[in-house]
Order: sequence, then C-alpha cells, then structure tokens
Amino acid sequence: MIRKTCSFCNILLADVKKMVIGFKVFICEFCIKLCSKIMNNDIENLTKGDFFLPTPKEIKLILNKYIIGQNKTKKIISVSVYNHYNKMFKLNNTNVEISKSNILLLGETGSGKTLIAKTIAKFLNVPFAIVDATSLTEAGYVGEDVENIIYRLLQNCNFNVQKAQMGIVYIDEIDKIAKRNDSNYSRDVSGEGVQQALLKIIEGTIANVPPRGGKKFPNQEFIPVDTKDILFIFGGAFNNISTFSGSNIGFKKKNKDFEITPNDLINFGLIPEFVGRISIISHLKPLSIENLKKILYKPENSIIKQYKTMFMINNIELIFEKDAIEYIAKKAFKLKLGARGLRYILEKYFVKLTYFLSDKKVSKVVINKLSLKSKEIINLTYIKTDV
Repeated sequence: MIRKTCSFCNILLADVKKMVIGFKVFICEFCIKLCSKIMNNDIENLTKGDFFLPTPKEIKLILNKYIIGQNKTKKIISVSVYNHYNKMFKLNNTNVEISKSNILLLGETGSGKTLIAKTIAKFLNVPFAIVDATSLTEAGYVGEDVENIIYRLLQNCNFNVQKAQMGIVYIDEIDKIAKRNDSNYSRDVSGEGVQQALLKIIEGTIANVPPRGGKKFPNQEFIPVDTKDILFIFGGAFNNISTFSGSNIGFKKKNKDFEITPNDLINFGLIPEFVGRISIISHLKPLSIENLKKILYKPENSIIKQYKTMFMINNIELIFEKDAIEYIAKKAFKLKLGARGLRYILEKYFVKLTYFLSDKKVSKVVINKLSLKSKEIINLTYIKTDV
C-alpha cells in the first residue's frame, strides 16, 4: 500500500483537509497554494526569494510531524514565527514600527527546544545557526565575540547577506550566562558582560562581521549585516528557577499551569535590558514515558526509522518489537536526558550489533527486550548459502 504523503513537502494526508492524488504522485493544499502564487506571480506574498509563509495552523502541522508533545509551545511558536515574518514582508512600507518578538524556550535537556527551532528554520527554508551561550565572551576576552553568531548564519547561506538577514539564530544554554551575586559564581566574562554585548544584535543593529570569523582587528574589512529581521530563539533548562519565582508552588506540581514571568528571569540572573528584548516565553514540559515511546517511532525522522534506513542500505531488515520500545523508553526516562537518552541507549546497542554483523551474512535482525538486555547478539536471521 502506497503511503499517502505530499510528494513535495512530505506532509501526511491525515494532516491536511485536501490532497490531489495522481499516479504515485500527491500534492497537498499548502503546496498547491504555493504553486498558485508562483504561477500567478504574486509578488506581494513571494518577496525575498520566493518565500512562502504558512499560517500558524500550517506551521504547527509541520511541527507535529517531528516533535512529540509540547502542544502549547508549538502553538505559541507557530504564531510567533508567523507574526515575525508577516511583519517583515508586509509592513516595510508603513510608518508604524513593530518591535521584534524574540523567543525564550525553557525546558529540561532533551525536551525538544533545539529541535523546534531547527524544524521551523528547515521548513521555512531560512538560514539557521546554533550557538552555545557559554562559548561567547564580551569584547576583549578570549572566546567568541557575539558577531560570530552572525558569521555562522552567513556561513550557512554561502555568505548571502540578504538571506542571512531573514534567518533564525538559536542560542542554547542561555541560563548559564545569568549573573550571580554569590561568591560561588564569578563568570562575568561569560555572564552579565555577554548579556550586555548581545543587546544590540538581538534588538536590531548593523553588525560588522569579520569575513573569516574570529576576533576583530584594526584596518580589517567587515561584512555589514542588519540584524533587525533576524529571529533570535533562546533556550535553557533554568534549573531551580522555581526558587526565584513567586509561583513556585505551581512549578512543583509536575510543571502544571506554571508560567515563567519576566521578573522570575531577572531574579534568576538575566539583566532587565536583556529580558526586555524577549517578548515570548514558553515552558516545555518534561517528556513522559509515553512521549518517549512515540519519539522512538512516530516522527518522520524518528530514531527507529533512521536505524532501519541505515540497515536497509546493507539489505538487512530491522524489526523493533513493542517490548523493546517500552524497555528503551523506561530506561531513557530514568536517565533524565529526555529524547537524548533514547539515542544514548540505542547507540550503545548498535555499536555492538554493527561490529558483530560486519563479517556475517544476515538478512534480518529482531530487536526485543531480551536482545537489548542480552550480553550476546541474538534474534538474527542468517542468509542461507548453498554448500
């Protein structure tokens, strides 16, 4: 049976209202809209490189294909991203200046913060860069200057400045540069100083980027990049932020109905000027065992689908039984690494399996709870050879 997905964007038939079906070819309503605009030369909606902006509901449908759970955050970011690019394309000729809405995602390791940002950028086909906040320093110190964030964005679009100026930057571990007032923390170089250095770039400025990255030097030529339309998404675990919050009672109740306020972030150690440039705050919930089970097999690029594809290249069928999925999810849940724990567990097993199979003629591998717990490689179907 042919799986009914759009031949252009790969969205499932179940996720759309209409889909045109031909001989082994499918096209969804979203791609029909895009084709119609291109054919009709609808310049207003296709400015800046044939950019097609989906509606918030369409954006969330795409996120649903790759991210399990986190429905509240997916709705928030779908609307925020839509508003950001809608403003960019349609309000350039007005006298009203609308401030940029940068986004902060709070959540445990492996809860999906990075994946959400990466998926949005990939679907919209805009340049994307990931930066670790702990690698940044203010000018004059050893480490990365904040302008290198924009350099990475330029690298990812072959130094096309116009494309870079409509890109997305994800800055991870932003909680690690919070300023601390107690004597146990003395990280001003990568703390308050970095927050100060980031202010202009995230609000909107002409960043002078060294053409080869690294530090700035006198008499050096720079690449000017306007950052006013670059969307910044920040991520961080913000462990123990409940101790800085007036709403910590709600936080302790399994993160239900808990909302972080700007004051909570300031009390945690982000400076008011930095918090003032973040308009959207969303708190991701910890992943449950049921979430982890679905992450293993349900997304378009799930871990299990990736391994099956890798083994299919070598003509080996890979079968995961239900008890294996249950076992992996429960073990990952205990590790408290979120979705990253799933890959950690599977990589350990597949290193052993792949090495064992390197000189064997096998057509099928069945993975269940017993095979994952066994010290030996079991449940293999060997290719019969004529003697």
